[in-house]
Amino acid sequence: MTIAADHRTDIPAEAAKNSRRRLPATERGTLGISVATFSVLAALWLVATKYHWVSSLFFPSPAEVVRQFVDVATFGYADGSLLDHVLSSLGRLFAALVIGVGLGIPVGLAMGINRWARGVFSVPIDLYWGLPPLAYLPLLIIWLGIGETSKIVLLTLSTFAPICFSAQAGVRSVPPERVNAALSLGANRAQIFTSIILPSALPEILTGLRIAIGAGLSTLVAAELIAARSGIGYMIMSAANFLAIDVVFVGLIVIAVLAFTFAFLMRLLERRLVPWKGKL
Repeated sequence: MTIAADHRTDIPAEAAKNSRRRLPATERGTLGISVATFSVLAALWLVATKYHWVSSLFFPSPAEVVRQFVDVATFGYADGSLLDHVLSSLGRLFAALVIGVGLGIPVGLAMGINRWARGVFSVPIDLYWGLPPLAYLPLLIIWLGIGETSKIVLLTLSTFAPICFSAQAGVRSVPPERVNAALSLGANRAQIFTSIILPSALPEILTGLRIAIGAGLSTLVAAELIAARSGIGYMIMSAANFLAIDVVFVGLIVIAVLAFTFAFLMRLLERRLVPWKGKL
């Protein structure tokens, strides 16, 4: 009897060990697929430039892009170093994200909880979110000038809506059974909000933040293409005016690296804050 009981007791522990072993293997498999895909794309790029499938004037080789990256990083381009352009773009994006998160999460939570808030805010947000950001950029420049204020406001508008909508969706997805159970146990409204609604909405909020970062990056580059004297978008536009396609590639690669870094950091943040996401 004791041996059988001990054997049954060991089964869940062994299953837990096996599940822990399988997860890293799955992650390693995904990483291997990603590395293989990147290698294939890099090989296609190398072959296309080596055999001149496209003119080198419009499609530089990887070696040319690497050399130009070293030159831009060392000597700078368009009235600034590469680090200056990157920091200028990141400063605008971070300022907009701080404002977008600071406003979007409270408004979204209020829209999910209160029908009056939902009725008041949903229409104006839906109206402006359906417009391309560059459509109202000229108005922002006329109203706020060509300085940093118009760019930060534009980026804030592009990041605010996805964060707001995700927070609202997170609140609406909270199972009513959890709220009723907490009420039956004597919880007040503040406890329900902090212990049930906010944790349940957090996965959706983080997803909205990832979308907002992507929207902010694309809007940032577009804004810098039109009205800026620094930033990655400004560097790309300056290079395009002189047909310096290798510098354009350098700017695009920097943006891609920034986007990948943000996505990686957001995945780490999700694992830290919402480890139960996708497992329940």
